[in-house]
Amino acid sequence: MAITFYNLSSEDGIKKLDEYLLSRSYISGYQASKDDLAVHAALAKPPSSKYVNVSRWYNHIEALLRISGVSAEGCGVTVEGSAVATPPAADTKATEDDDDDDVDLFGEETEEEKKAAEERAAAVKASGKKKESGKSSVLLDIKPWDDETDMKKLEEAVRSVKLDGLLWGASKLVPVGYGIKKLQIMMTIVDDLVSVDDLVEDYLTAEPANEYIQSCDIVAFNKICKF
Repeated sequence: MAITFYNLSSEDGIKKLDEYLLSRSYISGYQASKDDLAVHAALAKPPSSKYVNVSRWYNHIEALLRISGVSAEGCGVTVEGSAVATPPAADTKATEDDDDDDVDLFGEETEEEKKAAEERAAAVKASGKKKESGKSSVLLDIKPWDDETDMKKLEEAVRSVKLDGLLWGASKLVPVGYGIKKLQIMMTIVDDLVSVDDLVEDYLTAEPANEYIQSCDIVAFNKICKF
């Protein structure tokens, strides 16, 4: 479902964007996407530091553009009062069907095709060997319900989640505004063993941790090594 923002050149537009990003790290989903690039491009200048959430998001996207770029598609976003927009991800099924119509399934196999088939078979056989499992470093933003939430117990609830392939790292409390602080915590995961989406949905925002945790966002996700 496409997201719409209005007049980001005005104070009111920036304020609404700031409120939208209060509980989110990105415009859509759990990673930076073309939706973030569209909104970033619609801002004529860096936002004022008084808009804490927009400034955090803006600086993060700026850093990604300098370091690695952004390639995820996103859900589609429109900025009213701006020519910038990203369409929802396209359905490629029709194109694939058209391509299938051009394939001759019963034509005579040439020597080149036989050689290509043999090479593909060898590649498939080689790929049957066990692949190395990679590790990733993930930075999470974990937000409490309000300023009365016991942040010590919130962190204890987070670290009480123990899974094969999950290692919790350093953490710190970061002011959000109105007396509320969020927990930023690093974790290292083995990619084949831990799904970050499942970790968030099934453990961090589910009982009993959700007594303290209102939401959880991925701030950074980086591959670190293979072993």
